[in-house]
Amino acid sequence: MHSLIQAVLQATFVSKCVLILLLFMSVASWAYMCGKWLSLRQARRRVDEGLKAFFMSEDLSKALPVIAADEISPLYTITERAITEYNRLAKTGDIDRLIDANMHRTLRFAVSEEMEKLKSSLGLLATTGNTAPFIGLFGTVWGIMHSFSAIAEMKSVSLATVAPGIAEALVATAVGLFVAIPAVFGFNTFKTILYQIESACNNFSGQLLNRMQHESPQYTNGFLFE
Repeated sequence: MHSLIQAVLQATFVSKCVLILLLFMSVASWAYMCGKWLSLRQARRRVDEGLKAFFMSEDLSKALPVIAADEISPLYTITERAITEYNRLAKTGDIDRLIDANMHRTLRFAVSEEMEKLKSSLGLLATTGNTAPFIGLFGTVWGIMHSFSAIAEMKSVSLATVAPGIAEALVATAVGLFVAIPAVFGFNTFKTILYQIESACNNFSGQLLNRMQHESPQYTNGFLFE
């Protein structure tokens, strides 16, 4: 540990800048991953609870108030868009269009909108995972160049001559990988969770449309969602 700190302290200005940049990227990615994990975990829990309540309700008159009670849930916006579109069609007397692509588009756009919100800033992890190894590689190349410069100046190839530059290079490589690996792992983990949430939302939208079609004769004046 002492030798590692010593290698960092003896590094050139450029290498120190590389290490500081990598440290900043690491802190930013870890802070983002903690926040994103909590938000996705909450979203997944709300979606699961909404789906459970929806399927347990006998009809929409009992299911819709449960969904409407949780405005933070992704299911809230999806349901609101669907109800708004249905009520618009009900006012025009064009209820039969409910089975057409109009409602399908509305639900698809609503799901897409909610997923975009959940995916926000996910590119930060992708950028960190893709660029951190190359930034570390730049530090590695710079350290090796520093070693060759020392050899040229001292006209010696002893270990004492090349050791600082080599240590500097290896530290940059290790730090680059240390930053990139968790970011890639977090990105893939979040993509999996987002896929599960999206599948649940699509399942919900399909079931919601089916129940609206089935129960529409009872709600010729539109559904209440409040």
